[in-house]
Amino acid sequence: MASQDPLLQPFQLKHLTLKNRLMSTSHEPNYSDDGMPKEQYRLYHVEKAKGGIAMTMTAGSAVVSEDSPQAFGNLFAYKDEIVPWLSRLADECHDEGCAVMIQLTHLGRRTNWNHSDWLPVLSASPVREPAHRAFPKEMEDWDIERIVRDYAAAAERIKEAGLDGFEFECYGHLMDSFWSPATNLRTDDYNGSLDNRLRFSMRVIEACREAIGPDFIMGLRMVADEDWEKGIGREEGMEIARRMVATGKVDFLNIIRGRVDHDAPLTKVIPVAGMASSPHLDFAGEVRAETKFPVFHAAKIADVATARHAVAEGKLDMVGMTRAHIADPHIVKKIMAGQEEQIRPCVGATYCLDRIYEGHGTLCVHNPSTGREATMPHEIARSDGPSKKVAVVGAGPAGLEAARVCAERGHEVVLFEAANEPGGQIRLCARQKRRRDLIGIADWRAERCTDLGVTMNFNTYAEASDIRALEPDIVLVATGGLPNTACIEAGDDLVTSSWDILSGDVKPAEDVLVYDDNGAHPGMQATEFIAEAGSTVEIVSPERFFAPEMGGLNHAPYMKIFQSLGVRITGHSRVHTVIRDGNKLHVTISSDYTEGVYDERKVDQVVVEHGTVPLDEIYFELKEASINRGEIDYRALIAGHPQSISTNPDGAFQLFRIGDAVASRNIHAAIYDALRLCKEL
Repeated sequence: MASQDPLLQPFQLKHLTLKNRLMSTSHEPNYSDDGMPKEQYRLYHVEKAKGGIAMTMTAGSAVVSEDSPQAFGNLFAYKDEIVPWLSRLADECHDEGCAVMIQLTHLGRRTNWNHSDWLPVLSASPVREPAHRAFPKEMEDWDIERIVRDYAAAAERIKEAGLDGFEFECYGHLMDSFWSPATNLRTDDYNGSLDNRLRFSMRVIEACREAIGPDFIMGLRMVADEDWEKGIGREEGMEIARRMVATGKVDFLNIIRGRVDHDAPLTKVIPVAGMASSPHLDFAGEVRAETKFPVFHAAKIADVATARHAVAEGKLDMVGMTRAHIADPHIVKKIMAGQEEQIRPCVGATYCLDRIYEGHGTLCVHNPSTGREATMPHEIARSDGPSKKVAVVGAGPAGLEAARVCAERGHEVVLFEAANEPGGQIRLCARQKRRRDLIGIADWRAERCTDLGVTMNFNTYAEASDIRALEPDIVLVATGGLPNTACIEAGDDLVTSSWDILSGDVKPAEDVLVYDDNGAHPGMQATEFIAEAGSTVEIVSPERFFAPEMGGLNHAPYMKIFQSLGVRITGHSRVHTVIRDGNKLHVTISSDYTEGVYDERKVDQVVVEHGTVPLDEIYFELKEASINRGEIDYRALIAGHPQSISTNPDGAFQLFRIGDAVASRNIHAAIYDALRLCKEL
């Protein structure tokens, strides 16, 4: 059966045989160290190689010139010292039968000048990119000559490093800034006809091919339709693709549709939760049909069925499941083993990319091993010690992960959950239609727990006596938290929590003020619910940046809804008091910047989002009966060593609390708590 699976068929790209049809397309995980792909970067790609993927593409993108400073932790392809680092990465991936390529670029206007070497940003024309805000200079003739040489020198380094090939980045960066009428306003021979607008790219391609010879693989990740009336349309994009193929100097096309100059269009290129899956797959298939040339593509192809369809129907030669491999780097291995149901799903949270665009390293919302391969296992090893009895209280993300990992370790696990189904706060998040796929975080873990024989007790509010009666060796308290509305001077008894709105327990009133003193999804979700119910809504936030705990990709759909429904946003302000005034609530609002000055509102409902307070009664009831009195050795935790604190000789079990039962954080923190603690139990 496996040999008949379209995804498991080899693909011949020039002289290179790719062992199956799945790849991870180029992206910058922001793991670079001084612009080099050192240990964290290497292990991230090697893990995908171990998981069976046919090809991993590094960098998104590696920059070819000094005046293309990092925007996302980019690799420095203009430095000779990158060669040994790339060589080691390639060798270790090759040992697993995985091909390795890289993406080369000059970022053009998609970066900023105010760091690194403080060189001016440049582009085809001085058209500012809203996302990075730099005002670029127009490339002069000597800039063009210099950067063509830089591309060729970088290509030589890639070949010297032993990679299997590379691709040029031609969407939103320097090369395609010449292609697009929206960004090319030049009056010289590099604008006007399509031949002129392609002149710079053709010079780069020719210089690189001359530098690397006829056999080394070279392709383009190119925009074939900017989906923008000012930019490149479908017909012109198709013609560009045909002309690139006609050069005889490139070996594949990696197709993009859309533009990335600010958050709103970026979400169409890289769709987030609630947006259509694989929205550009058919378009990429059209490019393949018209060019009759190898085509790669990635854009929210998150499930194996869609990937299989893309190959079986001849739409793609290689399928990019990039975010899906961030969630589970072992997809191919599980397909080959007939274990597709065990693939950890990409739920579209886009926590990975939002972190990159906020200047942090990539993390999956529910796979804390990604990016931490040096310390966190993707596969849990069985304990070589005796089996223990583990009690887990709470079946939110922390409790489910704790139960799963402990069961994988070979321990007997008994889980208690007060609700009638698992998920905890995730179930609130998933009530929003746009984010309903988040339930996969809970469902995947619950299914794994069932497969591993975890005893799961729902509709059970565990008492301390219930836990003691089990005579456990280890107790993990993952009871989460409850909404915290005690963040105003007076009147918190008159307010509604975001949970009340999200759960449907409280209906939105006609005129609502949402006080968001958290800056994450819950307040935004509650506001969206309220606005879509037809209410008049104002969000008040004390933050300097609106919703600072949320990155731009997730920010975009909220703002689209808020603006279309007339939600008012007031920043730099705090709700001071709420007082009953007849049928209304009288709200006073203050600012940290104007002490003693108050503004006023009269509304029907005040909704407060201020995180959670730990639901920790059972933890404190059990604390004095435990061996360690709940204490965690943080040095051992960080170093990946077992917990061995024993401060109570009369204690009967080890006791730990994790997730929001400790403090209000997020899904990733809760799951990471559970993994790094339980993998050593």
